[in-house]
Amino acid sequence: MTDTADQTASAARDDQPQPPEEATEELLSEPLEMPAPGPAPAGFRFPTDAELMDGPNPLTDPDDEEDGEDETGDEADSSDGSGAAIGLDADGFPILDEDDDADEDEPADTADSTRVEIVVPDFPEDFRAGFACIVGRPNAGKSTLTNAMVGAKIAITSGRPQTTRHNVRGVIHKENAQIVLVDTPGLHRPRTLLGKRLNDLVRETLTDVDVVVFCIPANEKIGPGDRFITRDLAELRTPVVAVVTKADTVTREALAVQLLAVSELGDWADIVPVSAQRNEQIDVLEEVLLGHMPLSPPLYPTGEITDEPQQVMIAELVREAALEGVRDELPHSLAVVVDEIADPDDEREVGRIKGAGGRLQVRVSLVVERDSQKAIIIGKGGRRLKEVGVTARKGIEELLGRKVYLDLHVRTAKDWQSDPKALARLGF
Repeated sequence: MTDTADQTASAARDDQPQPPEEATEELLSEPLEMPAPGPAPAGFRFPTDAELMDGPNPLTDPDDEEDGEDETGDEADSSDGSGAAIGLDADGFPILDEDDDADEDEPADTADSTRVEIVVPDFPEDFRAGFACIVGRPNAGKSTLTNAMVGAKIAITSGRPQTTRHNVRGVIHKENAQIVLVDTPGLHRPRTLLGKRLNDLVRETLTDVDVVVFCIPANEKIGPGDRFITRDLAELRTPVVAVVTKADTVTREALAVQLLAVSELGDWADIVPVSAQRNEQIDVLEEVLLGHMPLSPPLYPTGEITDEPQQVMIAELVREAALEGVRDELPHSLAVVVDEIADPDDEREVGRIKGAGGRLQVRVSLVVERDSQKAIIIGKGGRRLKEVGVTARKGIEELLGRKVYLDLHVRTAKDWQSDPKALARLGF
């Protein structure tokens, strides 16, 4: 079998034409010779640069220009169907006669009918807009100042420290400017994971604003917390305006002493005493902040005073009501979460609506760390929880502009302030 296969393969090779062996050897041994360039054809010359620039238009066919006809036999400057000739411009494009009246029976030009007009918001060329971050130690009057400057309640206030637990933005609208205030949690020495995260939130915010407002209360001497914040602010390149809050709580002499102490505390862009309760010096502070705003178009639509989500504002109103009249240790252990908002006008909510009158159903959980704290929130016979509901419902109805059925539940999550998973569930 092997001999037969070899003979067959050999015969197949013999049938194919083979190159002469001598020719192959000559090609390998002798170098290839290129013929010398001959003279150029008679009448040939290279074109000049000017001729190259003025050469034929690639958008037109030279044959068309010579013959005056295209491939179909029509004339190059054929008519538009009415017998009128259409000329071509230097680039070979047809020249349209704008003076010709359009046929009344024909539809309007497609380009005109599909044209979209872009409306650009009208604002002055010297319009200024930017962010101002309000910082300070707990209970320094930051949220009260924010509400007074915005002209509406967007941040909850309480006599208890560490009331604010997230950044709250409020927008001040001026004729030629817009100031976005960012109310932050109070900077403090953290004792829990929650406290550390709140401090980190404030420090991250400081790097993204145009000016910092450092609040120092007039009725308290400058302490370690103020010095601690001052050291942090000294590392920023952002200008810092020191604001002495609660000026209405002290005499003029005591206020002057506090202003002198604040001036010696750090290097400030400006120092302004204010009283948010009496709305004193608020306009002066706004003018000072406007001086640090960059040229910019408006950052928020006219009339919008906050970007707080509805559920967050509802939860804050409930927490504000729950903080009143409780012990000092409870505010730090209290968190509020909106579990559900059900609208009776929605057909999907049929069968789950409580009460009468088509009221909006708002179900909220108040979370504490220990059962003893749960008993404080509920009160004897549920009396205190009922008071919290009555107070919070008024604020929620004013916020939403409709009647509300508020359903409150108190739950226990042991040591949630130091539990990463619990903090995540509660939105921290």
